[in-house]
Amino acid sequence: MRIDAYEDPGAPDRRGGWRYLAWLVRRQWPRCLAGAVLASVWMVLLAATPYLMARAVDHGLEPGDLGALAGWTGAMVAVGGVNAWLGMMRHRTMTKVRMDANFRTVKVVVGHATRLGAALRGQVGTGEVVTIGVGDVQTISTSLTAVGPGVGAVVAYAAVGGLMLSVSPRLALVVLLGVPALGVLLGPLMGRLQGREAEYRERQSVLTARIGDLAGGLRVLNGLGGKGLVADAFRRDSGRLREQGYRVGAVTSWIQALGVGLPVLFLALVTWLGARQAAQGHISVGELVSVYGYVVALGWPVAFLIEMGHQLSRGVVAARRVVAFLGLEPAPDEGTRDAPAEPSVLYDPASGVRITPGRLTALVTAHPSDATGILDRLGRYTPSDATWGDIPLAEIPLTQVRARILVADPEADLFAGTLSAVIGVPDTDPRGAGNCATSHNAPAPAPAPGQQPTGADEAPHLTAAINAAAAEDIVRALPDGLKTQVAAQARDLSGGQRQRIRLARALLTDPEVLLAAEPTSALDAHTEATVADRLRAARQGRTTVLAATSPLLLDRADVVHHLVDGKVAATGTHRELLDSEPGYRALVARDAEDGEAAEEGEPAR
Repeated sequence: MRIDAYEDPGAPDRRGGWRYLAWLVRRQWPRCLAGAVLASVWMVLLAATPYLMARAVDHGLEPGDLGALAGWTGAMVAVGGVNAWLGMMRHRTMTKVRMDANFRTVKVVVGHATRLGAALRGQVGTGEVVTIGVGDVQTISTSLTAVGPGVGAVVAYAAVGGLMLSVSPRLALVVLLGVPALGVLLGPLMGRLQGREAEYRERQSVLTARIGDLAGGLRVLNGLGGKGLVADAFRRDSGRLREQGYRVGAVTSWIQALGVGLPVLFLALVTWLGARQAAQGHISVGELVSVYGYVVALGWPVAFLIEMGHQLSRGVVAARRVVAFLGLEPAPDEGTRDAPAEPSVLYDPASGVRITPGRLTALVTAHPSDATGILDRLGRYTPSDATWGDIPLAEIPLTQVRARILVADPEADLFAGTLSAVIGVPDTDPRGAGNCATSHNAPAPAPAPGQQPTGADEAPHLTAAINAAAAEDIVRALPDGLKTQVAAQARDLSGGQRQRIRLARALLTDPEVLLAAEPTSALDAHTEATVADRLRAARQGRTTVLAATSPLLLDRADVVHHLVDGKVAATGTHRELLDSEPGYRALVARDAEDGEAAEEGEPAR
């Protein structure tokens, strides 16, 4: 039984942390059973060595029978060899168990995050997902040690108790009652550890999310003079997390200290009682030797039982966090009506924006959030009464909406990989040549609406998308062109370069309807003008909506909607609105002045 990159991990049990751990065991029960059997035999044979030693002393050494002594000694050597092999197989099997649980949980979490899609950010922070992926997954996999050495410890503990019963009922009673007594003493600490661990993990996820936010906005914070203020807040939160970590460590240290100290005291008691009985003649010298051996052998199962309790306490906390994440669900898709067969009008009643198919439409507002809200409603990322043709968007299956309408987020994630893969062409595709984007020819013919470029069309469409986004200079500047490795979020590129890469990725999909927010805000005037011309040519005859205040983009638009307080105040061409709308003229003129200042103050990006 194995798990690979293409196997379905199965449907996890989401009813609680313990049930999730049990599900991980059931998904690989033959391997877990093998681990339990191997661990049990291994630990029992550890206890068999003192038994064989006692027989060698009583039947060989004490009476002087060299044949019996050699026989029992040979048996001990054979048992030792078998046990060494069993130990290796046990460790190998349990490593596979832990790896399966690790990878299966990763696949379940990643798969669910993919299913949540755009709903993920609205329901859980990035830090929560990172904490689950980095810490909780490992903790869960480690806790499954309980199914191997944990079960083996119970079996070996019972076996040693049975062997001690043959030596002395009193010693056997002490052994059989000793470990439950240890559990009673450590139980409250295990419960406290779960509470402290859960609180620590919660604070850790919040702080992890804040680290990501700071890394992404450090340059902006520095420019606004707020870096020191945010750094102080982060330092305080880090201090609180450290204090919580100390509290978790305090409980853990007590568990570990008692886990080491109490078994030593317990085993010392057994040894003392055995020595007293040997001195009183109740047991033989060989039996006394076996008692010492049993005491040593008991060290392994007792240590494993305590470690098992500790790991399970942490594992169930981590499993509860995974279960809570798996319990998140996107808004139900209740769409039952097919989308319009032909390009149709998109209408947002909340703002009065009407998007005519096949035209380049611009949304202009002093408040960018108003425009992005409209794009989200028209792209069905937020509930609304928006319609497509005469059909409410909410009644159209989401898969049909996503196949034909694309919302190009200006802060969309850029994953690490080659530049061609970041834009959208797989690395393994030999057509993604490193210099394919250096052409200044007209864009290649577009595929049918909603159809992705495939086969031999992929390379020319990549060239066309890069050309339309005026990103050829990025490709030429990189050492290996499109094959150059790009860091996560394209941190090794400038803001303007990242913006053009995102635009090229959106254009490569060639959607029937493209909704983009401020696609050129980080570009200098010269590059922005080039993008405006090429974007209009690349999207000729297809529906494009841009939320922007740049005169260079607005002058290329077929229709401009001027929004005031989130509603359409005026509609016309850019030049018509300049002549007739003072508010529009003031807003656009301010943006033009900002663009000129940026052009004078920094080089083209």
